[in-house]
Amino acid sequence: MSVRRAGPSDMAALAALHAAAFSPGWSADEIAALDAVALIEDGAGLILVRTIAGEAEILTVGVRAELRGAGVGRRLLEAALESARADGAESVFLEVAEDNPNARRLYAGRGFEEVGRRPAYYPRPGAGAVDALVLRRALNTTP
Repeated sequence: MSVRRAGPSDMAALAALHAAAFSPGWSADEIAALDAVALIEDGAGLILVRTIAGEAEILTVGVRAELRGAGVGRRLLEAALESARADGAESVFLEVAEDNPNARRLYAGRGFEEVGRRPAYYPRPGAGAVDALVLRRALNTTP
């Protein structure tokens, strides 16, 4: 499979992938309203990245549960970093749930470092909420 830039006709597929990875998922209209670059690996996952004034933010990364650990997230992340670089970003930020060790390993392996924390940011039904870790990576370096 390969990652490609999504277009307007992919909004329903992006929403379906987001809903497969998150509850609640974002609708096609919500995704379109973000005005972000959407990258998709058909049937597997998505990533949304927005670049403004030399900084990029990864808004979401979602991979179908049955495909996690198969390199989809890594391919999506690499494509998003290239897209951000091409759009003039010098650094990239993202947030990750503190209780998501697989995502944290992926980001650490690609050179992201913790620069902040949002306490009790992600709700967990029946378990309160967990912190969001704010991560940053400079794009002029190779991890």
